[in-house]
Amino acid sequence: MDGPSVGLEQQLNLAAVCQMTSTEDKEDNFKQASHLIERAVKMGAKMVFLPEAVDYIASTKEKSKSMAEPLTGQTVSNYAELAKRHQIWISLGGIHESVPAEAEGGKIYCSHVILNPEGQIVSVYHKAHLFGAQIEGKLNLQESNCILHGQKMSEIVDTPIGKLAPMICYDVRFPEMSTALTQRGAEILAYPSAFMLLTGMAHWEVLLRSRAIENQCYVVAAAQTGKHYERNSYGRAMIVDPWGCVVACCHEGLDVAVANIDLTYLQKVRSGMSVMQHRRHDLYGNLGSQ
Repeated sequence: MDGPSVGLEQQLNLAAVCQMTSTEDKEDNFKQASHLIERAVKMGAKMVFLPEAVDYIASTKEKSKSMAEPLTGQTVSNYAELAKRHQIWISLGGIHESVPAEAEGGKIYCSHVILNPEGQIVSVYHKAHLFGAQIEGKLNLQESNCILHGQKMSEIVDTPIGKLAPMICYDVRFPEMSTALTQRGAEILAYPSAFMLLTGMAHWEVLLRSRAIENQCYVVAAAQTGKHYERNSYGRAMIVDPWGCVVACCHEGLDVAVANIDLTYLQKVRSGMSVMQHRRHDLYGNLGSQ
């Protein structure tokens, strides 16, 4: 063989997807996430994805609002230091971001923040679709009581593992957004989540696989798991490939799993079945141009 050999770890384009159980204890939540990031680094990941509410899950909406910080606050600063220390990209899948006091009803944003290895914020996406459900005797939750709607889709972020479209949790139920972002160049769709146990058991995997199949993208979905006060999160953080196969999935409890983001394979899937070219924009419009 001519030339130096290249180790397998140098050929892989690894993403790490994480699963944790946040509470009101910000310090403990940060310890959990730090442990997961360290594990991801040792596994060779170039980018690590943490779930929605990585900073905390509070017992009441009033407490949740009072605990929120600006993105210049201590929580994001702590993660920026981790990104620099480990020289890794970090997706903070959902930070409770405080806004000026005059904002409507004292509400806050749920913000997906992307940090580069220099600890710089390169992207902030405010959750656009807010979960609301009333199922008698089982579920009654309205995120809009506490969270402000984001007013625009995310920008496509160039990362070492590919072109990333950051979204958050409930956004997965709205395929128009993922299609529009794919038409704008996305190769990876990120859905950091805190899916409830009831809806997770019924819909989590099928939604993630559907978004991957119809857009021929990788889907990375970090997740909350376990009990937080009066609610339970489903877990099963996973990575799905452009063919719809689950290529990495976390075990129960605190965990991290890695998968190779193979962009050559992604292009092979897209060229073999040219879904985007087969769309009838003359019938239902071009979401990517809006």
